[in-house]
Amino acid sequence: MIPFLDLKAINSRHKQELIEACSNVIDSGWYIQGQYLNNFEREFAEYCDSDHCIGVANGLDALTLTMRAWKELGKLKDGDEVLVPANTYIATILSVTENRLTPIFVEPDPFTFNIDVKNIEKAITSRTKVILPVHLYGRSAPMREIMAIAKVYDLLVLEDGAQAHGVFCDGKMVGSWSDAAAFSFYPGKNLGALGDAGAVVTSDSALANTIRAIGNYGSERKYVNNIKGVNSRLDEIQAAMLSVKLKTLDSDNNRRRAIAKEYYKRIDNPNIRIAPLDGLNNVYHLFVISTMFREELATLLSSHGIQTLIHYPIPSHGQLAYRELGHLSLPITEKIHQEILSLPISPVMETAHIDLVIDVCNSFSVSNV
Repeated sequence: MIPFLDLKAINSRHKQELIEACSNVIDSGWYIQGQYLNNFEREFAEYCDSDHCIGVANGLDALTLTMRAWKELGKLKDGDEVLVPANTYIATILSVTENRLTPIFVEPDPFTFNIDVKNIEKAITSRTKVILPVHLYGRSAPMREIMAIAKVYDLLVLEDGAQAHGVFCDGKMVGSWSDAAAFSFYPGKNLGALGDAGAVVTSDSALANTIRAIGNYGSERKYVNNIKGVNSRLDEIQAAMLSVKLKTLDSDNNRRRAIAKEYYKRIDNPNIRIAPLDGLNNVYHLFVISTMFREELATLLSSHGIQTLIHYPIPSHGQLAYRELGHLSLPITEKIHQEILSLPISPVMETAHIDLVIDVCNSFSVSNV
């Protein structure tokens, strides 16, 4: 069996260091907002070339608290519009509606799957206040062009970097382009904790302080609550383990790039479409192909013990949770969701497994459908 993602094998490489990190936290007697969180926040801020990192409970909170902080700072108000890629995971949309803001779906580029710059400007109205690009599947969104548009229209930019730890965009690290960037450290991410975890990076001190206060019950000083906050904090054990795994993030990303290069060079089937390679602009959190025969190809791969997944089978505007958006017509997004299939990729994937995935993809024939 070739698993889609072997988390046990990924984390086993760090087992002794992770055990030691956990033991150190246990022995410290301090389990929330201590030295291990401070260490990781400093390390990850530096890694992202940002001034501040604020650890939070998960990636959804990282997005939600950032927009909530902008509301507290008077930069947003109820009903303001946020431009989002229509084909993103629902968490991006949830963060918008949770803040009583209005998501405006922008069709993606059908080849890169990221938000299409030419559609952004068309979607801007007098109520637009934020562009929320998602670096989907590990490929950087076109940040230079997005920031140029944001400057013209005086818009805030919040990067969703949940799948893009370590991505460069035109020589700059994801998270350093915009007003803020949100990250998830869900276990399956390129930089994954052993539980839920997230963070925001920013070089805006006022924003950083406000996010930190909101996530700590609205308190900047113990028992003094100036904001109606929530409890969303990255705990000491997860922070300590993330510090361990951050050391190998770049090498893991390079291994993913090497596998992607093999897939791109050697999968040669007219029924399978693959986006062009993207160098350092992609960390290949997922390797996503497109085919009009998704079910049949997935069945063939499964018959050879190869696990695949669909990211994502139902677009956000087609979910019952957003039934009020069901009237939207987004043909590019809908086509993408009908045709995409994610192949196995990870830093511990064996060469023989890579070869088998390629061989089975190449053997797929419509005549057998």
